[in-house]
Amino acid sequence: MKILTGRTGLRRRIGVLAAVLGIVAAAAAPASSAAQATGSTATASTASESTATLDPAAIDRFVRDYMAQTRLPGAVVAVTRGDRVVHTAGYGHTASGKAMTAGTRVPVASLSKAMTALAVMQLVEAGKVDPDRPVHRYLPEFTMADGRAGKITVRQLLTQTSGMADSSYPDLTRAQPHSLREAVAAMREAPLAAEPGTRHRYHNPNYFVAARLVEVVSGQPFDSYLTERLFGPLGMTRTASVDTSTQMPDRARGYVRAYGSTVPVSHPRWFTAGGHGVVSTADDFAQWLIAQNNQGVSGDGRRIADAATLRATHTPPRSPDDTEYAMGWRESREDGEPRQLQHTGQLLTHNSMATLLPGSKVGIAVVTNTGMLAGDDAPQIVQGLVDLAEGRKPQVAEPFSMTADWVLAALTLLAAALGVRGTLRARRWARRTAGRPWWRVALRLLPGTLPILLLSQLAALAGLLMNRSGTLQQVCYAWPALVVCTATAALAATAVLVGRLLAALGHRRRTRATAPPNGYAALTSSARTAADHASTST
Repeated sequence: MKILTGRTGLRRRIGVLAAVLGIVAAAAAPASSAAQATGSTATASTASESTATLDPAAIDRFVRDYMAQTRLPGAVVAVTRGDRVVHTAGYGHTASGKAMTAGTRVPVASLSKAMTALAVMQLVEAGKVDPDRPVHRYLPEFTMADGRAGKITVRQLLTQTSGMADSSYPDLTRAQPHSLREAVAAMREAPLAAEPGTRHRYHNPNYFVAARLVEVVSGQPFDSYLTERLFGPLGMTRTASVDTSTQMPDRARGYVRAYGSTVPVSHPRWFTAGGHGVVSTADDFAQWLIAQNNQGVSGDGRRIADAATLRATHTPPRSPDDTEYAMGWRESREDGEPRQLQHTGQLLTHNSMATLLPGSKVGIAVVTNTGMLAGDDAPQIVQGLVDLAEGRKPQVAEPFSMTADWVLAALTLLAAALGVRGTLRARRWARRTAGRPWWRVALRLLPGTLPILLLSQLAALAGLLMNRSGTLQQVCYAWPALVVCTATAALAATAVLVGRLLAALGHRRRTRATAPPNGYAALTSSARTAADHASTST
């Protein structure tokens, strides 16, 4: 479903979020001192050079070690070199309990974008589309509320520099369409976030529009076009593009990771065509990798595109923000030369990654049945296999959540403990603040609203960290421990605030009940004054 702007950058943002949560947990009981906790993220070590070899036995050994250490339920792996398959395999089991094999059909999520991009570029190669002409020329139904949308070119769609973004059109928070025509029509009232061609913003609707363009220009349904022009020629007989996640095998059911364990969950209905709707197998995807590394030619010599067309899909455009994003691939360079081409894909219940190594013509693809963000398994396995391909001994690197979740668990317990403590000491707090001005009391209570505010804005904050917009339900899938921690802190803060307010009101009522009546007080004062006068006269 998405591609991250960098694993290190994401982890840095997650560290910031964990620090914020530490402050929030302490705010559950403002009068108490805050506790501080930090966590570290396991990263793949750059092991010393060894005699590691990229062969089936080494691949199996590493993947099985990874699964044993991380409790990953299931994965499929495809590895190629040049025009041959090195290894394809399945490991573990699906969420329904079936053994995963090289023939198990799995959603590849946003790895689909490279296929959509190549379909468009085939039309360019055939002279039916000019990539630098406006999309509206080929797809008149594509209109937006922003007049600048008329300048969006086909190339800008594929490189995601169209000016569309989640900030202006959060597609995952909206009612999900049922067809590409409906998906494009739903964008008519959407504004742009930037001038076309000036900024890269990852946004699935770019590829909804691109897929609809393929339908209109080719005159056939998008899924049929892919089958006829891409999957068929490559021998990918068990690969297809589907419109929604409910059409995926087992309705895209998979796992979410929490506190070192994995929990099976169903996937909500998402529209996926064009952006993240391809379902494939390890055996089939290996053929796709071969064509990518072999200038558009399959292992048995069938060509699906010219070498120049393939090269165009791999080459990022020159743009003001110097994006590394090409057309469904992100380029990583070293010393000015392409080192890797890669793309990640994520559903709420699966994550995937494909990597091409131009120097050795190695292709690697991994799909795991753990979901986005807290799953993070496919990139870790791919990195290990890249190490193997480059002659290094791979090291198992656990997903960041396997450490971060325990930090969040400690913060959750801290928040709960501070909430109980603050609630039990509410009466003492009420007596201590009695007689103070109301505004000072309100200021003392104000920090306790921070956890409640954070919970209400958690989806927006997660979207800010991931450069995507989503809902609280989606955050529950993506990082359950984060939601549990935030919700516990909010509940604890609410209990403390309610307890203190009730205690303050109760204290005031008791004070009024025990105070003498105003008339009696005045009479007593007069009597005391008269007595004083009499004493003085005497």
